[in-house]
Amino acid sequence: QSRESMDFSSRVMTLIGFWTRLPGNLRGILWLSLGAFLFSIVDVFVKSLGGRFHPIEISFFRYACGFVFLIPLFLRLGRGNLATRRFPLHLLRMGLAFIAQLGIFITVIHMPLADATAFMFSKPLFTTVVAVFLLSEVVSGRRWAATIVGFVGVIVLVRPGAGAIDPFALVAVASAMTFAVANVLIRTLSSTEPTGRILFYYHVGGIVLFAGPAAYVWVMPIGIEWGQLIAIGGLTTIGIFCFMRAFTVGEANAVGPAENLRLIYATVFGFLLFAEIPSFWTVTGAVIIVASTLYIARAEAGGGRR
Repeated sequence: QSRESMDFSSRVMTLIGFWTRLPGNLRGILWLSLGAFLFSIVDVFVKSLGGRFHPIEISFFRYACGFVFLIPLFLRLGRGNLATRRFPLHLLRMGLAFIAQLGIFITVIHMPLADATAFMFSKPLFTTVVAVFLLSEVVSGRRWAATIVGFVGVIVLVRPGAGAIDPFALVAVASAMTFAVANVLIRTLSSTEPTGRILFYYHVGGIVLFAGPAAYVWVMPIGIEWGQLIAIGGLTTIGIFCFMRAFTVGEANAVGPAENLRLIYATVFGFLLFAEIPSFWTVTGAVIIVASTLYIARAEAGGGRR
């Protein structure tokens, strides 16, 4: 038994050594690809549960289970490192993020997965605009052009001239815009607040905000539903960690494009699990949005190097 334990430890060390010898950008791409896959699995669980559970109850599980998975991090930080003097800004950021999260769950439940995911990719477009007004960031003419092109892709997805506009498409756009504002506020908070502290108030706030409404619309999970609801919070937390590791070990302009795999995952899962076939307009709008956000990401990475 001791020899088997030593052999196992030796194999683990060999794998760790192989992993650390890989180029940083390759490790970053693998981390981001895994994170994108986990977020796509979360979307599948949300969509499959949406017929029985209210999005508010699903949101409560997302924050409550996410908090449980992050308890070791919070304990390591300690009470002193979790104290903040910027609670009002945390509160504003939390409120916006919660509204956006609820909106995203609604769109995932009621729209094809590929459509809902394509709308999520418009967040960087809104972030560019919001950062100009809230942070007074200077944006180049080329980046403005890329942002405008990206919004053309959003319009293609919404298709305002194709008859009645899908109300869930409007919810998706509003959610992306609201999340963009919340993300810009993270930039402001990060000047004094470490990531762990931001995550602490984000999850505690989500539990407090959604607990009452979730109790009102509560449906008791049965069997595998418990596992799926818990996985929504757990996999989201692990996915966030994967994204953080990806941009820690790799360069943003090299690693970032791997997130586009999430669109492929969404399309494949939507087809195999929910018999969803993306329309021509979905593909066209998604391509335009992805191309513009890739350009914006490369411009931001170049600005960081300078």
